[in-house]
Amino acid sequence: MAAAPAPGEIRVASPVGRWVVLTTVLGSGMAMLDSTVINVALPRIGEDLDTDLAALQWTVNAYMLTLAGLILLGGALGDRYGRRRVFVVGIVWFALASLLCGIAPNAGVLIAARALQGVGGALLTPGSLALIQASFHPDDRARAVGLWSGFGGVGAAVGPFVGGWLVDGPGWRWVFLLNLPLAAICVPVALRHVPESRDPAAHGRFDVLGAVLGALALAGVTYALIEAPGRGASPLVIGAAVGGVLLGVAFVLVEQRRADPMLPPSIFRSRLFTSVNLVTFCVYAALGGFFFLSAIQLQVVAGYSALGAGTALLPTTVLMLLFSAWSGELGRRIGPRIPLTVGPLLAAAGMLLMLRVGRGSASFGGYVSEVLPAVTVLGAGLVVVVAPLTATVLAAVDTGRAGLASGINNAAARAAGLIAVAALPLLAGMGPEAYRDAGEFASTFRRAMPMCAGLLVLGAVIAWWTVRTPTAAERERAGERPECTVHCGIVAPPLEPERAREDEGPAR
Repeated sequence: MAAAPAPGEIRVASPVGRWVVLTTVLGSGMAMLDSTVINVALPRIGEDLDTDLAALQWTVNAYMLTLAGLILLGGALGDRYGRRRVFVVGIVWFALASLLCGIAPNAGVLIAARALQGVGGALLTPGSLALIQASFHPDDRARAVGLWSGFGGVGAAVGPFVGGWLVDGPGWRWVFLLNLPLAAICVPVALRHVPESRDPAAHGRFDVLGAVLGALALAGVTYALIEAPGRGASPLVIGAAVGGVLLGVAFVLVEQRRADPMLPPSIFRSRLFTSVNLVTFCVYAALGGFFFLSAIQLQVVAGYSALGAGTALLPTTVLMLLFSAWSGELGRRIGPRIPLTVGPLLAAAGMLLMLRVGRGSASFGGYVSEVLPAVTVLGAGLVVVVAPLTATVLAAVDTGRAGLASGINNAAARAAGLIAVAALPLLAGMGPEAYRDAGEFASTFRRAMPMCAGLLVLGAVIAWWTVRTPTAAERERAGERPECTVHCGIVAPPLEPERAREDEGPAR
């Protein structure tokens, strides 16, 4: 096997450069597609496996639980042991878990496989952009990131369409099995063409205890929220809730005392960083609940096919793909306070417009008059808020902690979606079989959408009262264009590699 070029020397126009962009786009696209298309497949999964709403919630949340809990650890492993190595391990792990998802005979196996998928996603997701950053020559790095980001945005846009086509065609299992040929392309290309890189300053001490405590805390709370409608205030549900809270307290105490914590408490001394992460939590909790419930509403109540439901929600992603870069530039010019206030309010209006969607909305006239206005207004709100959100997170910390800040922000968003998918059906009064009954689901959907909109309004209020005009130093940091402005915005804010490493030169 020919040796890969040295890190930091690859040019975008070279054949090797194109191979690097291809494998990183396909690798990150695997994880992103499984996050975005799964909602469209849920009604068919429930019907095929004869399961209740709680199992469908776990099908979504098992993945987000392990991904949110381990994504910071995954980035640290790549820095220490080699970004390409951990990226390839993540792809293989993700593909094997996808195979298990695709052949799952029952809901229990599917949920376990989805949790394993999240572990693979936590290994490959941080490494994708980090490999772009480390592999390309400094003069070509911005162009390479732009290609990665643009192709990733296109993948996010077509994902629900492809997912719906697979669900209506060969079946929902192919949503997962599609990852196998993608992995078969990624692994050999990465091993042959992508140079290995690592952080020379990284060490072998990892906060495994913190990662485990954080994931278990989320698991306990999530279990209690999902199982409460069916089990009530049983000892198991109460024990899970109390245990989750206690584990969360233990996580905070451990992070305060460790020399190298996964989540350094000191980073939250920045009032701006803390505020923007609260806004992030509100925005992505609302989005997680919205896409989970809307995909079911469109199919069970409005009568869309899986392909139709995926296509119906497409304008939101397309708007973000086309205008996020413009929004980021606007945020740098006028400051973050207005975009972080106006954007959530616009998105909240879009979610409230979804209350008009019901029987008859599957016709062309119904889509144009009921669905399209809702997803367009929602998309406009996300265009306004997502890119400035990322830029403000990065501006709130020292440049050397940009990667850590971005990882925390990304994990907060995924944890928010996890909690929302678990809590909203409980708060809206959805029974275990609600998704099988159009009338029951429609009535609970009408109660859930105002809750999602309320989260966005809360985020807008937090932004208005706590996000101030940045200082000169913060404006300078914010003026450094975020590495990613469109990729993964629906799922979570973009990840950002640590800029400080650019000056260290290639790892040897």
